[in-house]
Amino acid sequence: MAYFDAPEKLLRALRVLREKGYRRLEALTPNPVEGVEAVLGKDERIPWVAFALGVLGAGLGLFLQVYTTLDYPHNAGGKPLLGWPAYIPVTFELTILTITVGIFLYLLYVNGLPLSAHPAVRARAYARVLLDEYGVFVYASDPRFDLEATRGLLEGLGAEVEEVRRD
Repeated sequence: MAYFDAPEKLLRALRVLREKGYRRLEALTPNPVEGVEAVLGKDERIPWVAFALGVLGAGLGLFLQVYTTLDYPHNAGGKPLLGWPAYIPVTFELTILTITVGIFLYLLYVNGLPLSAHPAVRARAYARVLLDEYGVFVYASDPRFDLEATRGLLEGLGAEVEEVRRD
């Protein structure tokens, strides 16, 4: 865990770590920092997952209504059996419900939640990133991770480095 006193230093450290080949790292900040997403990357799959869930929800809504109408026909006042305008509200609501619930569950999965305890919480000075400092957490499972080399690199970038143990 590396601590920085300014967001600019955090962004610089993230860029250098990415250039050196580190991939398993996280930025911990007390407030939103413009540019972190550009350095760490963002998940481009989310809009496509939402679209697929919307198509699934609309299809499910239409299927349920058409199936019910054809399986249990009911002539109400001479209206057509498959009067599609009546299907719009239910289809719309099921589309929104499917997208909302599906994206919620997908984001839980992608972010690895629920997480009982993040490894960074074990750092002695973790509260600093909650209050007024910025942190970079480099996982030991990163292929480029070497304790001394990573520590030296981060200290060279102006960070105060703390080793976080599993125990």
